[in-house]
Amino acid sequence: MEDAYRLSARTNSMPEICGRICPQDRLCEGACVIEQSGHGAVTIGAIEKTLTDNAWENGWVEPIRPASERKLSVGIIGAGPAGLAAAEALRQQGWQVVVYDRADRAGGLLMYGIPNFKLDKKIVERRIEHLIDGGVKFVLNTNIGTDISFSSLQNKHAAILVATGVYKSRALQVPGSGAGGVIEALPYLIQSNRRGLGDQVNAETAANKHVVVIGGGDTAMDCVRTAVRQGAKSVTCLYRRDQANMPGSASETKNAMDEGVAFKWLAAPLALHDKDGHVSLVRAVRMRLGLPGRSGRQAVSPIKNSEFDLGADMVIQALGFTPEDMSLVCANLKLTPHGTIKAHPARFETNIPGVYAAGDIVRGASLVVWAIREGRDAANAMHEYLQKQTAQMAAE
Repeated sequence: MEDAYRLSARTNSMPEICGRICPQDRLCEGACVIEQSGHGAVTIGAIEKTLTDNAWENGWVEPIRPASERKLSVGIIGAGPAGLAAAEALRQQGWQVVVYDRADRAGGLLMYGIPNFKLDKKIVERRIEHLIDGGVKFVLNTNIGTDISFSSLQNKHAAILVATGVYKSRALQVPGSGAGGVIEALPYLIQSNRRGLGDQVNAETAANKHVVVIGGGDTAMDCVRTAVRQGAKSVTCLYRRDQANMPGSASETKNAMDEGVAFKWLAAPLALHDKDGHVSLVRAVRMRLGLPGRSGRQAVSPIKNSEFDLGADMVIQALGFTPEDMSLVCANLKLTPHGTIKAHPARFETNIPGVYAAGDIVRGASLVVWAIREGRDAANAMHEYLQKQTAQMAAE
């Protein structure tokens, strides 16, 4: 089992986390030909989790102890999965690593975005402590661009990795969406996780409310399952396509169904009604699927005269995430039309020498496993760059 753990850890910085939260049903296990034949794939997620849990318990997770210390330092903006994976890889090579994050705890969405019932925060904290013990430094409660300028970061570090993720929620564009009780998914999940961590949080919960969650991705499933645990009177998920076209994990959808969540497939919101300024009703319309569009997904259109109403004391918008304004971090970074950072697909270099970018801020909102992979790959590219910088300094 120890050999199996070491093999697993060669290509994954956090197998115990991926084993718990990755949608294996549409990734490794879903791609297996044995799964497609109906016999059932090897349960890779459960194996990752078991191997790494045993590794921690038996002391097989070796501390980060570089063969030699290197003088040059790296600054990483963002303490989420991409930033943490890069920090570990760079520190193993002996570079001095400092991770900056605006939150009061490291971990990014692993700490605040994913509910505790899916990912115990002690597991994330254990990874953070592993990095700290290995010499990685964390500077928290710090916004790059305001608290510390990007140029001062460039003066301090030989290379920089931008791994901020995407946190701006897509807003619901219907009348009445500004009413009280209409909230965004991420703040709702962050507040729930803060309560679980023992913080004092004054925001309202779903307790004794009729909750409607709009969206069909993994974040929507996190919201409906969190609302159930907070004691909601009812929880309904409203999604404009059918179950087969849901972007979220099939296993998470099944878990939500088992926990009593009602699903309204092929239904989209038209308006939100309020009573004394607080949401009281969702007016929705039934949808029909059409031909696939450019993305390959079937288009949807409303069915005439099919409107219906859902009572709601709380409406949670879970429509996905887009990048925040990266010009506030660094005005000189080239961006794509979508607002993500334009970076080389293999070397993760940006238009600024010595500045790299990886994770969701490059590819858009995606999966933790991709952020970890890109963080590691970006670290390899940065390692080569830093070696060249070291050689130039020696030559001078």
